[in-house]
Amino acid sequence: MDKYLIFKRSKEGTKGISINRNNYYGKNVSEIIPEKYLRSKKAGLPNVGVQDTVRHFINLSNLNYHIDKNMYPLGSCTMKYNPKINERTANLNGFTAIHPLQSEDSVQGALEVMYELGEMLKEATGFDDITLQPVAGAHGEYTGIMLIRAYQEAKGNPRKYIIIPDSAHGTNPASSVMAGYQTIEIKSNENGLVDIEKLREIVNEDVAGMMITNPNTLGLFETNIKEIAEILHSKGALLYMDGANLNALLGIVKPGEIGADILHFNLHKTFSTPHGGGGPGGGAIAVKSHLSNFLPVPYIVKDGEKYKLMYDREKSIGKIHSFYGNFLVMVRAYTYLKMIGEEYLGEISKNAIINANYIKSRLEKYYNLKYKRHCMHEVVLDGTLQKNNYGVKTMDIAKRILDYGFHAPTIYFPLIVHEAIMIEPTETESKETIDKFCDVMIKISKEIEENTEMVKSAPHNTPLKRLNNVLAVKQLDINYMD
Repeated sequence: MDKYLIFKRSKEGTKGISINRNNYYGKNVSEIIPEKYLRSKKAGLPNVGVQDTVRHFINLSNLNYHIDKNMYPLGSCTMKYNPKINERTANLNGFTAIHPLQSEDSVQGALEVMYELGEMLKEATGFDDITLQPVAGAHGEYTGIMLIRAYQEAKGNPRKYIIIPDSAHGTNPASSVMAGYQTIEIKSNENGLVDIEKLREIVNEDVAGMMITNPNTLGLFETNIKEIAEILHSKGALLYMDGANLNALLGIVKPGEIGADILHFNLHKTFSTPHGGGGPGGGAIAVKSHLSNFLPVPYIVKDGEKYKLMYDREKSIGKIHSFYGNFLVMVRAYTYLKMIGEEYLGEISKNAIINANYIKSRLEKYYNLKYKRHCMHEVVLDGTLQKNNYGVKTMDIAKRILDYGFHAPTIYFPLIVHEAIMIEPTETESKETIDKFCDVMIKISKEIEENTEMVKSAPHNTPLKRLNNVLAVKQLDINYMD
């Protein structure tokens, strides 16, 4: 891997740029940068010429994996192609050059985009009100649970517990604890769904609400969702729905019409922002009317032909982010929805579901499938057969996939499936690409039988080979210069 380090290109005395400290564009450097801020010691930077520096970073960038290179089969992450028009819109000067402290009159276009986006999201999901302020999915989760707390406090008792299925997203327990609640895990039944009878047993007046991911992380739709909502509501508890898997429901199911009180959106997944890398994100929250008064401020109203920011929600939980959220993520989502149109939202989900079930049908002969049902947008296979018969772990399979130019799927999640291989093809992948991926998975299953050690020592074709993970934990060294 050393050959990819720019320090290996360094040669003492080589300069990328020469600065005459006494005559820099007609000025002394000290006139531009005060002497006290100039370095007194060498910075320890590599000595590399301009052209070699450019070539280094170009070659490095070519190693990056991205959606324009190949498929991301990452379960629950919805790493799909996003039309380039959305990026162009988000880069319009009228959107990038504004400031959040400008007067309302000078940012009417931005307020209009935010208002209309909120209206479209409400319509698509069957809710009454919305905030675009949260800036990530987990941030949206936290906001949703804070809404539950505020609602229950207004009723006279914040209550103690949030119920979370074992098939929910991993951030749900953390969001609940951060909001001051204890969590109760409810196990899945033999079909991979919430155990309804167990739910009836544990729901009481101390339960503030339940966080449910639907479809769940097994890629299965919770068919008893209305009954789940009724059980909770009968005891005064609320139903929060994690919308991270909304890519499977658009245009087919409106969560607000099947019992959910709160829904968070991952605008950066379902509605077009290049996902990953830690942000930026958008975790908008939609609610039914009984929670409107608790939403963060400000919110946007349309008054005739003008848009206004309002702060008059008496029971608001306040601001949960500086200003109004990640605005350019909203612009991308707005463009995405406008380009597709409400009447075609269902095509997104239908194609995602078809693609996932096609993968299931091709691969279930070669990998174990714990829950043998039609899935939604993602399928969870597992490598237990390979591990039990040949000692090859799911990690080994994931490493071998890299040799064939594909990103590895999500592995070892959800935790309720041992040796899990979680695959979400999304709706934007063609049958040809999906077939190539399936062909690779089938080939690897045969390699495991015929050349076990090759798979166990993969990857072989990547710039960096397999790390010694145990040694890395014990002797972590991330500073090259030391």
